[in-house]
Amino acid sequence: MVLCAEPPPKLKIPESKITELADDACHDSPKLERRTRMHHIERHRSCVVTLSDMELNDLQPRRLLQTLEVSKSPGTGSQCSLHEETPTDTNASHRRAIADAAWEALKRSIVYFRGQPIGTVAAIDKSQGAALNYDQVFMRDFIPSALAFLMKGEHLIVKNFLVETARLQSREKMVDLFKLGQGVMPASFKVHHRNPTLKTESLLADFGETAIGRVAPVDSGLWWIILLRAYTRWTGDNSLAESPNCQRAMHLILRLCLSEGCDTSPALLCADGCSMIDRRMGIYGYPIEIQALFFMAMRCALSMLKQDSDADFVNHITKRIQALSYHLHSYYWLDFQRLNDIYRYKTEEYSQTALNKFNVIPESIPDWIFDFMPSRGGYFIGNVSPARMDFRWFCLGNFIAILSSLATGEQAEAILDLVEERWEELIGEMPLKICYPAMENQEWQIVTGCDPKNTRWSYHNGGSWPVLLWLLVAVSVKLGRPHLARRAMELMERRLAKDEFPEYYDGKAGRYVGKQARKYQTWSVAGYLVAKMLLDDPSHLRIIALEDDGHSRSRAPCLKRSNSCP
Repeated sequence: MVLCAEPPPKLKIPESKITELADDACHDSPKLERRTRMHHIERHRSCVVTLSDMELNDLQPRRLLQTLEVSKSPGTGSQCSLHEETPTDTNASHRRAIADAAWEALKRSIVYFRGQPIGTVAAIDKSQGAALNYDQVFMRDFIPSALAFLMKGEHLIVKNFLVETARLQSREKMVDLFKLGQGVMPASFKVHHRNPTLKTESLLADFGETAIGRVAPVDSGLWWIILLRAYTRWTGDNSLAESPNCQRAMHLILRLCLSEGCDTSPALLCADGCSMIDRRMGIYGYPIEIQALFFMAMRCALSMLKQDSDADFVNHITKRIQALSYHLHSYYWLDFQRLNDIYRYKTEEYSQTALNKFNVIPESIPDWIFDFMPSRGGYFIGNVSPARMDFRWFCLGNFIAILSSLATGEQAEAILDLVEERWEELIGEMPLKICYPAMENQEWQIVTGCDPKNTRWSYHNGGSWPVLLWLLVAVSVKLGRPHLARRAMELMERRLAKDEFPEYYDGKAGRYVGKQARKYQTWSVAGYLVAKMLLDDPSHLRIIALEDDGHSRSRAPCLKRSNSCP
């Protein structure tokens, strides 16, 4: 059946017209006799074609015949049938053209410092006027670029990036009169030409003092450790990770994250806008994205810290990994049964065996979650803190949980089950929703502060981000479900290159290029390339995925209802 954008009245094509069109489509099959052909057309007597915006008599035969396919089935010979075009019609040459365009764009984005490649700019869109900070090299944005370069065999740019950012970390960092912790990594940096005549260059780093909202990037240091492990794992070169500068950088990052405070939780306390979602979106507290990255960074660091490292420090990391794993499995995991338990929670429980430890009021559960949660599937929710559970789905945190083996095997499968069950909501027409659902109306006003960039189904508020495709492909390959990855790839290949690799898409289904999206956004380009290479050669997954070591997960004990519960 040929589908149309608007549902007009259905018209039946006369049998004679169908016969005529089928004859034209099948004229290249000399073995197909007219009697056989007429027999099969008779079988399609009830075929109804829905047409839009035109009368039947105005149809161009060529356009209609695009929906005719000559097919063969065992025992019936050749036959002509009406069918709908699908994403699988994208041929290999088209994919090669997209990949070639992506590699060209990625190479144009390379930044050089003193003659050496050092990173890639955020975007190379010249049509937007002011560059703002899109002409800088961002820590988190460079991750997919780095993975693409490593898998391509171009290691130098990744090594230079790691070395120079470790040097930037050692600089004194001031916001107004306040000095930031030594372990903070820059959100971004750019090459400053101090004297163009003498060609003297320096790097200017942003640690949050010039960022929107003046928030330090908590995720930058965690991504740096993960990338260092990816470089070491892929190249087999341990000398960089074992160098004094890199060892010091890891120690500073983790000591900052492991520092003791007044928290009763092993999770990392963060301000709003401290990660990929870098604007006010209600993720303050203990967002799942940061917790999953923290877990993965600690595991990566343990594999790279030198044998003569401080034993107490290593032991501290190990214990924090186990405590964080226990905490996230106990309080962040949500599936149908767990949702039903929370729905029946009692409040004001006082005891060690309380089930509702954070005193979450069941009436605060949003209505949408009851329809969204399938019987098969589950995920780590966005945030947990006193009297608050953020039930939103956050893509990055859940996929990093799978890649880092924070999620158990059953949980990992359940997360992909959820994606498959809620494909239209989370994937739509352009992968991939950064979070779901979008906030709107009064909730949007209160939580975002009426942010005009984060309106409903746009940007970080339910927008669709092509860069997240590489994560979906990686977890699909890890779990042996590449059909999900291919399905998403085919969707993206329809439009990504034609739309000039935009930063994000808007709309509930991701149909529209984002209203403020930059074109040729580098991590959209690199994300596609990494996804393609992972699908072409699944062995590349070793660059980013961690296997379950059996020691990093502590099981939550089975708790009984407390005595304070009526």
